[in-house]
Amino acid sequence: MRTRWRCVLAGAALVLLAGCSGTSADSARSAVAPAQQEGAAPRQGNAQASLPEPGATDRKLARSASLELTTPKTEDVVSRAKAIATGAGGYPGQESATDDSASLTLSVPAEKLDGVLDQLGGLGQVKRREISAQDVTAQVVDVDARLATQRASVDRIRALLAKAQSVSEIASVESELTSRQATLESLERQQASLAGRVAMATVSLSVTKQEAPAQSGGFLSGLTGGWDAFVAFCDGLVRVLGVLLPFAIAVGIPAGALAWWFRRRRKARPAE
Repeated sequence: MRTRWRCVLAGAALVLLAGCSGTSADSARSAVAPAQQEGAAPRQGNAQASLPEPGATDRKLARSASLELTTPKTEDVVSRAKAIATGAGGYPGQESATDDSASLTLSVPAEKLDGVLDQLGGLGQVKRREISAQDVTAQVVDVDARLATQRASVDRIRALLAKAQSVSEIASVESELTSRQATLESLERQQASLAGRVAMATVSLSVTKQEAPAQSGGFLSGLTGGWDAFVAFCDGLVRVLGVLLPFAIAVGIPAGALAWWFRRRRKARPAE
């Protein structure tokens, strides 16, 4: 009996040891698998981050518009157009005017262009309205990349200048630094110009004077027409008299003198 119980206990111990070893192995495998997955996940995430999705880059658009209006009072429209641009956060630019027309250039924030055009259209009768947009995304990206490279180049030249020992080395490095700084400033101006074109839209406003419609019918209309006809007749008569006056002077004076001579001669004959 003792021997049998010892065998039973030994078998149970073996079973328990096998179960524990299996559990330990499963635990080890389960611990290694997440670690491997965690190690693989960042690599996959980095690969996805290096490739931007199509269309994820914001487009840079330089917007502009042209508007033609007709109105009885061009000066009022120009002054009100300036007020609209200033109220939207913009400013007026080049301006020219004559008695019958005026032209004005306005700069307004690009996001407010449509609203500004609607307000300007209410100042008169719209004859033409055009909106255009130029995609300058490639230019912006190119200038930004060249600017970053040029700044790094200038920093390297400055580091070389700090390490230069002889006068010839200092002069050579300073000359190269001046050239690269000039290129850097040119790129910065291009970047600022592109940013301004994207941020502000240009509006070319043209205003033409509209003649007031003629009134028709009624006593006053007839009186006005009759007076205009009388004035036109008097003006024509004066013109005719002005044309005939030189001829009257040139012909009338000799004719009058001749008639006077004949009259004196006729009176003198009976006396003889």
